[in-house]
Amino acid sequence: MLNTSVTRDKPRNARLEARVSSDQKDFFQRAAALTGRTLSELVIDSTQEAAAKIVREHEVIRLSREEQVAFVSALLTPAEPGARLEKAVRSYRRKTGL
Repeated sequence: MLNTSVTRDKPRNARLEARVSSDQKDFFQRAAALTGRTLSELVIDSTQEAAAKIVREHEVIRLSREEQVAFVSALLTPAEPGARLEKAVRSYRRKTGL
């Protein structure tokens, strides 16, 4: 995930363009003015925050307490391998010489 403070210090040499309606642009400019930022700063900061949230939601697994207990239990006391897995292991060992 990109750290906003770190990315502000890097040279900005890439360009991003978007087409918006006049009403949207006016609205975004109003929001930027209310926060004391330029339109570009508002768009970049807002997009950065939204992107970070999306990435976090896709990279972090959140489990309920019950799911946490089930997950840890499965790790600590795994089920015995089934017949298909044992057959696959034998086949793998035969083919690889392990």
